[in-house]
Amino acid sequence: MPKILMPIGDGSEVLDTFYAYYRLPEDGFEVVVAGPEVRLYHTVLHEIPPNPDVPWDITQERSGYHLQASVAFRDLVEADFVGAFVSGGRAPEYIRYDRDLCRVIRELAHANKPIACLCHGIEILTAADCIQGKRFTTVPKCAIDGQQGGALYVDEDVVVDGKLVTGRGYQQNTAVLKEFLSMLKSEQMR
Repeated sequence: MPKILMPIGDGSEVLDTFYAYYRLPEDGFEVVVAGPEVRLYHTVLHEIPPNPDVPWDITQERSGYHLQASVAFRDLVEADFVGAFVSGGRAPEYIRYDRDLCRVIRELAHANKPIACLCHGIEILTAADCIQGKRFTTVPKCAIDGQQGGALYVDEDVVVDGKLVTGRGYQQNTAVLKEFLSMLKSEQMR
């Protein structure tokens, strides 16, 4: 079964992560969960609470489910994967500093393999220096992260640029996965 890299860390957003984790195997792709180390990670629910009586300026974070990483970033090999799915949440803020994660994401991009990215995941793509000149979307508060990587922020729910598909957040899961799966299947037919 073709493998999709899914990098995570403590604080990966639960809906960003688990939707793809369960959806991709339905179309014959094995999701390989990688983390800084091989261990169990904590996901989080990220949202701005919808109660206008208690406003939040930033995203509130609550505990989510746990997810086991089966491989450490240092052991990743680009040739093992047909693509990558990069979820959001708080994890990208710290896992983007991992040189091995950045190396493999950069290698996947340079090999022109499909990469899907939601929300704060754009921080990883910027750190990997693989989005220069690309169009992307994300949650507005992360637009500067992609722009610092030399990419052009587009104020849309989902943006496709070559083999990169980006979405604002978990609300775009279905649209992002449709585009990503279309890319993956197209690559398989070659």
